[in-house]
Amino acid sequence: MNKPNMETPTVDAQLDAETENRLVAAARRAVQAAHSPYSGVCVGAALLDDVGCIHDGCNVESASYGLTICAERTALVSAVTAGARTFRAVAVASNLPRLLMPCGACRQFLSEFGPRMQVVVVGPGEERHRTTMDRLLPSAFSPADLNALP
Repeated sequence: MNKPNMETPTVDAQLDAETENRLVAAARRAVQAAHSPYSGVCVGAALLDDVGCIHDGCNVESASYGLTICAERTALVSAVTAGARTFRAVAVASNLPRLLMPCGACRQFLSEFGPRMQVVVVGPGEERHRTTMDRLLPSAFSPADLNALP
């Protein structure tokens, strides 16, 4: 079992257009795999790790809504299982007619592996919203905060 990386990742380089398009395409493909029989909201996410691999995931709903897992966390768990620990970017896509931003739980989960990673959110059309994780979750609780414990 790998020891968690408690260092703050520093990856924050801008994405080139080709890489961003590949990441968005992977997130859009993941939307098609979503299991959302209750809400009908299908979400896909794709993470770009620090060596250029793309890891995707989709939302999986449960009748017990609290057990539902978001696409962003599914993608991250898959990536960590594959050995990735640092990420450059995440793309999030959905079947909604508007852009769907990552929820608070996903923001926290993602920020621990890339507090300055690029975030690209897309809807079914061509509109894209670009930001960074530290803008979505400023002053996030981080592994460094655990070092402050007595």
